[in-house]
Amino acid sequence: MGDFRVHTKLYSVETESMNRPLARLRFGLCCQFSAEPIKFRTTTVTAMLRLTRQQRLEKLSALCRGNADALMRSLEYCEQHGIGAFRINSQILPVKTHSEAGYDISDLPGSREIISRFQECGTFARSRQIRLSFHPDQFVVLNSPNPKTLEHSKAELNYQAEVAAWVGADTINIHGGGAYGNKASALLDLRRNISTLPEPVRSRLTLENDDKVYTPSDLLPVCHDLNVPLVYDVHHHRCLPDKLSIAEATEKAMDSWTSEPLFHISSPLEGWNGPKPHRHHDYIAVKDFPQSWTGCQLTVEVEAKAKEKAVTKLIADLKNAYPSNI
Repeated sequence: MGDFRVHTKLYSVETESMNRPLARLRFGLCCQFSAEPIKFRTTTVTAMLRLTRQQRLEKLSALCRGNADALMRSLEYCEQHGIGAFRINSQILPVKTHSEAGYDISDLPGSREIISRFQECGTFARSRQIRLSFHPDQFVVLNSPNPKTLEHSKAELNYQAEVAAWVGADTINIHGGGAYGNKASALLDLRRNISTLPEPVRSRLTLENDDKVYTPSDLLPVCHDLNVPLVYDVHHHRCLPDKLSIAEATEKAMDSWTSEPLFHISSPLEGWNGPKPHRHHDYIAVKDFPQSWTGCQLTVEVEAKAKEKAVTKLIADLKNAYPSNI
């Protein structure tokens, strides 16, 4: 429990007096909906390999087109409800990079129409100033000592950069990875492998502090040296504190960006004194929203199980908390 006593000290200072304006904040919805009838469909490798290749490509074409349509409906919902950012699901093109069931978009029947539909989503998002991002799954690890893991990670990043170009997403966010028994050596591997990434990935890549291995202090030197922005996750920082206060980490993370910074917010499922504070609650507690984020031009992705309901509730709660500033 020692770390969480430190954490409590860190964030109690941040929440004791919040009186700066919030109007410049942009709030983001992550990947899917909890109540709205908007669904992204995926499949399994096993199911795909039961089909002939032609059947598989036809099935995947329908899934990809359907997901493009679902993305448009998601963006329309965001516009209607004052949500300024949307994180696109990593499986928006299902099983895209699998060694056996994977495919190039040009392999799919109707591929031009699929790409065009995604491009329409990008045009809509830009016209409504809705920011789009990607956050690859946990298996994407750029400092893995396993060559196959590294190869698959790079393939996944390349695929997401391809879709990001269609829709105008500016961020592909990953965690630092593992320490593998030697954090200093693992960070050197991370630096080296980031440097080998192709420009479509490299230009969008961001790093995020996590709740198990890498703190903001661990990643900020990498971000500074390689010009990779830091996506600051305040929940992770509270679970895995370092020498930086939340206000200091916020400032340093913001300085790593040349565009609008993107941060993450969440609240613990069972409270900060619960057995597993890293688990996410359905909603965000206003007291967990850092003072140092108010008044900033900043995208805040809301990581909460209630999804769209959590985003709209947080916006409403913050407006109630600062009625004179909205």
